[in-house]
Amino acid sequence: MNRRTLAIMRKEFVHIVRDWRSLLIVILMPILMILLYGHAITLDMKNIRFAVIDHANTQESREIIRAFSDNEFFIAHEHNIRNQDIEDLMLSRAVQMVLIIPSDLSHDVNTRRSATVQVLIDASDSNVGTFIGTYSEQVLALAAQRLYGEATPLFHLSPRIFYNPDMKSTNFFVPGLAAVILMLIGALLTSIAITREKETGTLEQILVSPVRPIEILVGKVAPYMLIGLIDAALILLSSYVLFDVPVKGSIVLLGLLSLSYIFVALSMGLLISTVAPTQQIAMFMTLMATILPTIMLSGFLFPIPSMPLLLQWLTNVIPATYYLVIIRGIMLKGVGLAELATQALVLSAIGIVLIIAATRRFRLRLE
Repeated sequence: MNRRTLAIMRKEFVHIVRDWRSLLIVILMPILMILLYGHAITLDMKNIRFAVIDHANTQESREIIRAFSDNEFFIAHEHNIRNQDIEDLMLSRAVQMVLIIPSDLSHDVNTRRSATVQVLIDASDSNVGTFIGTYSEQVLALAAQRLYGEATPLFHLSPRIFYNPDMKSTNFFVPGLAAVILMLIGALLTSIAITREKETGTLEQILVSPVRPIEILVGKVAPYMLIGLIDAALILLSSYVLFDVPVKGSIVLLGLLSLSYIFVALSMGLLISTVAPTQQIAMFMTLMATILPTIMLSGFLFPIPSMPLLLQWLTNVIPATYYLVIIRGIMLKGVGLAELATQALVLSAIGIVLIIAATRRFRLRLE
């Protein structure tokens, strides 16, 4: 890193320290948002993917599988998987439920005993876990009605909860809030970085200096990367202290991938700052470009499989879509880089595209 870039970085740090009100907002906003939204948000879900282990392979077992498949709430993903495939399917989010039918199902039914059907549930989203348990009982009653003409209590549901055994909704929502908070704060801070220089007239001093566009942008991004990382640490600490949300995976890996997501947020803010003529317009554009897509289209509030197909395609360009998989996977499931490689690569690619676009938009001349 050359001396000119370091000089821009020092200048930006001075701005940050002197503007103590904004710095106070940056520190307090993550904690306040965690407190407010962590208690307030609830969620329902449908289109749940499930796999099947059918040890019976009888008419009764096939009817149970058909009852689960023939509705809008469950979608059959794989049939007749092996026991050793269960964890891999859940860690990769390929399925959220595994239906296990015992080999003695028909014998229990024929002797008029209650046959136990086991359901393994990925409860990292507590609402999904609750929904699966409740609706599975109704589906089993429907299967019994199809077989015997009435909803006899012949099938007994035995749920087993994975990743969130206490079914706490905060374990799902609080990590997701990190995606919203980091995107908002990161993009908001850098979106006013260039527009502030325009309004105060200090941009002229930079323009007459022998500094290239990429050096200016890197110099402005680097200090906010540090602030974003501090915010991420505050969010994790608040999540653990206030809501007892676990971190089952590697904190180092989570920090590195969070840094990649912060870089995306800062790059987006810089791109906005090169377009917006004033700080007010920059802030408005940032709110529109970050808050609404992150909350509505990333899977934070509404499950992506339940969205219309067009919106599902649109979620592929929302950075938070990938970061939500990362932070929830590491914190709740303890997944590693192998399972998150795709999300990490896509986030990095989005960040590179945004910073290149911001660099090309930025011109070393006054508009």
